[in-house]
Amino acid sequence: MKAHDGMYIDGAWRPAAGTGTITVLNPADERPVGDVPAGDAQDIDAAVRAARRALPAWSATPPTERAALIGALRDRLVARKDEIAETVTAELGSPLAFSEAVHAGVPILVSGSYAELAATHAFEEQVGNSTVYLEPIGVVGAITPWNYPLHQIVNKVAPALAAGCTVVLKPAEDTPLTAQLFAEAVHEAGIPAGVFNLVTGLGPVAGQALAEHEGVDLVSFTGSTAVGKRIGATAGAAVKRVALELGGKSANVILPSADLAKAVNVGVANVMSNSGQTCSAWTRMLVHTARYDEAVELAAAAAAKYGPRIGPVVNAKQQARVRGYIEKGVEEGARIVAGGPEAPQEQGYYVRPTVFADVTPEMTIAQEEIFGPVVSLIRYEDEDDALRIANGTVYGLAGAVWAADDAEAIAFARRMDTGQVDINGGSFNPLAPFGGYKQSGVGRELGAHGLAEYLQTKSLQF
Repeated sequence: MKAHDGMYIDGAWRPAAGTGTITVLNPADERPVGDVPAGDAQDIDAAVRAARRALPAWSATPPTERAALIGALRDRLVARKDEIAETVTAELGSPLAFSEAVHAGVPILVSGSYAELAATHAFEEQVGNSTVYLEPIGVVGAITPWNYPLHQIVNKVAPALAAGCTVVLKPAEDTPLTAQLFAEAVHEAGIPAGVFNLVTGLGPVAGQALAEHEGVDLVSFTGSTAVGKRIGATAGAAVKRVALELGGKSANVILPSADLAKAVNVGVANVMSNSGQTCSAWTRMLVHTARYDEAVELAAAAAAKYGPRIGPVVNAKQQARVRGYIEKGVEEGARIVAGGPEAPQEQGYYVRPTVFADVTPEMTIAQEEIFGPVVSLIRYEDEDDALRIANGTVYGLAGAVWAADDAEAIAFARRMDTGQVDINGGSFNPLAPFGGYKQSGVGRELGAHGLAEYLQTKSLQF
């Protein structure tokens, strides 16, 4: 796609207030793929004002009509899925097959689920002598990350629209072209002017202005815990609602009865997909001491297969960060059994798929989110030890448990301090709530729980 040199505000592309631009680079070859305007507080203000003007009519639109328009948006994403995949590959660097299946495919599923939910959700209920109405919270400021550029946009925009909210989106500066493509799809779907607005720009400038704007009723942010804390503090000072989907350090717990080869191979694949740039990735593999050495061999062999198939990380800063963590792991006494800190090739922001053995729970690589293709294998003595290790970080976003039967895995998973757990390789469910315990965030995305984030209650007593 050709990049737009303006912002999508009030149903039209309009020039940016300032003259700054952001150059988007392809992480695979470091070449420019387009330029977008770097928006500032003026652009954010214009977008928020447009969203506020559009709010009364949109919030009063019957849910079935909103559902039909979200369905039309889904159809536009289907029609443009090849272009979406190519755009994500160009600015994120993910292999085209992965972009087609996940980066283009999953947002189509999610937008379809919200088209159905908008039509079927009960926006009012009787409770004793009261009628309780679920009403849109108002104008939503959505700040999205680069790792799943379209999925994270749809995760916020689709439920917000279903609820009757209007939206201002500030996408990540590394992947703004996908956001522009989404804005085109919104326009083609016939969603009214001002209901969705797009401002591209830098986080500390445009993102900060959006989080602080008095015309925004809810800030929905996905990204690092450090930035999430700042947004939460800003919103708290203004008594403004927030939804924060933040970092993770998820545990993949392989109980002694599990099919070890399957658990290890699926676990490694989980971390390597999207070059490890997944907040819910199972980056800590916990294995019973009796089967630990076998698991290390299996993991090393599995990671070796990913060398030629893995895409780059998003930018030079991220590459340096991930390689720095790998070096830190070695410094602290962990043993590299696959990969390492050396760049696999001269051009592109590539990182070698890396597996660490002899990792102890207190090591930096076992505590901090690396956001790259790095797996840490940690041994445990018994189930209580495994649980202590699994729960022993500030995060609690996702996880996995493997056992000979589901009941055994479920019993362990119920004791984990985390928002989502896959049992014996359970598959992605677009209707299941996604979000974390502890410092992994506030609120949930996807399904009815994701819709609830954008609604507030009013009760009338009779």
